[in-house]
Amino acid sequence: MTERAQRRIEELRKQIDGHNIRYYVYDSPTISDAEYDALMRELEALESEHPELVTPDSPTQRVGAEPQSKLATISRRVPMLSLANAMYEKELRAFDERVLRESARSGPIEYLCEPKLDGLAVELTYEDGRFVQGSTRGDGITGEDITVNLRTIPAIPLRLHTDAEIPGLLEVRGEVFMNRADFDALNIQRAEAGEPLFANPRNSAAGSLRQLDSRITASRPLRIYCYGSGRVEGMTFTSQQQFLEVLPQWGIPVNPEYRLCQGVEQVLTFYHELEDRRGSLPYDIDGLVVKVNDFALQVELGERSRSPRWAIAGKFKAQQATTVVEDIEASVGRTGAVTPVAHLRPVNVGGVTVSRATLHNQDEIDRKDVRIGDTVQVQRAGDVIPEVVQVVTEKRPAGTKPYRLPSHCPVCGHDLYRPPEEVVTRCVNLACPAQVQGRFQHFVSKGAMDIDGLGEKIVEKLITTGKVQSVVDIYKLSFDDLVALEIERTVHLKDEGPTQKMVALGDKVATKLLAAIEASRETTFARLIYALGIRNVGEHLARVLERAFNGDMERFLHATRDELEAVHELGPIVADGILRFVEDESNVAIIKELIRAGINWARPEGTEPAAAPLEGQTFVFTGTLERLTRAEAEAMVERLGGRAASSVSSKTSYVVAGPGAGSKLDKARELGVSVISEEEFLNLVPGNS
Repeated sequence: MTERAQRRIEELRKQIDGHNIRYYVYDSPTISDAEYDALMRELEALESEHPELVTPDSPTQRVGAEPQSKLATISRRVPMLSLANAMYEKELRAFDERVLRESARSGPIEYLCEPKLDGLAVELTYEDGRFVQGSTRGDGITGEDITVNLRTIPAIPLRLHTDAEIPGLLEVRGEVFMNRADFDALNIQRAEAGEPLFANPRNSAAGSLRQLDSRITASRPLRIYCYGSGRVEGMTFTSQQQFLEVLPQWGIPVNPEYRLCQGVEQVLTFYHELEDRRGSLPYDIDGLVVKVNDFALQVELGERSRSPRWAIAGKFKAQQATTVVEDIEASVGRTGAVTPVAHLRPVNVGGVTVSRATLHNQDEIDRKDVRIGDTVQVQRAGDVIPEVVQVVTEKRPAGTKPYRLPSHCPVCGHDLYRPPEEVVTRCVNLACPAQVQGRFQHFVSKGAMDIDGLGEKIVEKLITTGKVQSVVDIYKLSFDDLVALEIERTVHLKDEGPTQKMVALGDKVATKLLAAIEASRETTFARLIYALGIRNVGEHLARVLERAFNGDMERFLHATRDELEAVHELGPIVADGILRFVEDESNVAIIKELIRAGINWARPEGTEPAAAPLEGQTFVFTGTLERLTRAEAEAMVERLGGRAASSVSSKTSYVVAGPGAGSKLDKARELGVSVISEEEFLNLVPGNS
């Protein structure tokens, strides 16, 4: 069995590594995300059953190191030099003239040109094909050891693709960065969580790589393109182009935008072309890196103390402009977050006409003191999303007043609320038209009311056609409402192939949807509480509330602050969010309408909270359980007042270890956490001893 498992594990690792290369190196995935996730889950399950077969370079081992107390310092074999800058075309010509002069060459020099990514420079070290160390540039001679953080980046191979010849030692340099779309999504998440926004993708990437906890790094959408070498042993290369062509064969990503140029005129053509295209690229660039292609000529030209003589960075012009703020509007997002947006006198910024710019939140407006009528400097953040950089105060008209976000939602007129210690102002009205779809999607999701088949496209169509305006309307839908509802789908036509077309749901889908809606009427108190989208109340806390109030909605709706804060695991912030929610008459009205629409749940007998023999205790399950599935065991813990966690810490009460237990068992022993068997766990549960 172990031999068969080992063969399958190796096969899965090879498949996953291959798919990573196709996705990150060649941008041509051949399987869906779901299929990729299935391969990874199978590998994780096999390695959990056979921990002795886990290797450091397995795709499952990217995250797992404990937080560090500080980043160690490393010394590198070959210095990572910085590049001299050329700010104008004439300085690029001067660089070419110097190369010609110092090399005593008469013909045009061959240059390898690449976009200058605006990220963080790193060095990756591979020994016999295995990734062993990664570091920041630092001062060029020494850098910070960020190996555990770099391991979390899926684009970095933990072992080189061995179908090609590999060197015994490879030091490869690259730039870690974030795509702008990923950066924007990350900032949206942070805004919704009330966390400070990142200023730009570069700062976000740099901060992510220097985290002491690699789990934070793993949660950030980091990418890498590699472009150069340090020391290489066991192989030789003659040119920059040859080196870049070999890297993808090893599974190391290279920016496909590089170009070989014959002489400075071709360099300048590419320079201007790239500057014009910078806004259409998915990532930030601030210039063009120009390198002598021939490695022998690089050695001949040599280096200065801090920069090579054979390379230069041609910097682009700043993408900023000055205009006037004609108005400021409060915009309400799908999650209720209210964002101030400046309406600008149209201005050309980097080849794009800009007429709107985000002001992020009230704190940002106050910090920059942006007012209607102000002359401001704007830039395309990441060369795409316009933002106000600063106010030109000497041009401020007389009589301007500081801007304040309104006290009521501009869409529904409901009171706005800014939670303590957060920067985001919100509309908390469940029925606010600006956020109805987002709340609908949460309400019907699997952990909430779990209405199978009621996906995003159908929800959107129900809203836009006016068939639903609040979540209560879901339970008023009829067969006729659904059967003719048209949504856009991909259909395969005989002569045209795959094409998008509006298609009615039809009898079968409408019937299944109505059945799913009907089934969701029988639910639990916890599911309903979670479905309501109360600020800071997730699935776990919803179950905590269910136990604390014995599934009694009236008790919950009339709970005082003291009663809420007395509940184990509920602090002042969560209590405040609940009180803000239940003190709103429109929210309470929706709850009562849902109950009248048939939403019901089994209430435990009696009026006192259910017994919670495991209250205050945290359990972690590892290895294979024989009498229960892991999901059943975790649900049992939470039903009895305890908490099921996924990782071991000093606060863990028990680790329940079955056959095949791995690193969690080792961690428990290291921390002195009690380790028990599945049988001993069941003996702790009333009625199972």
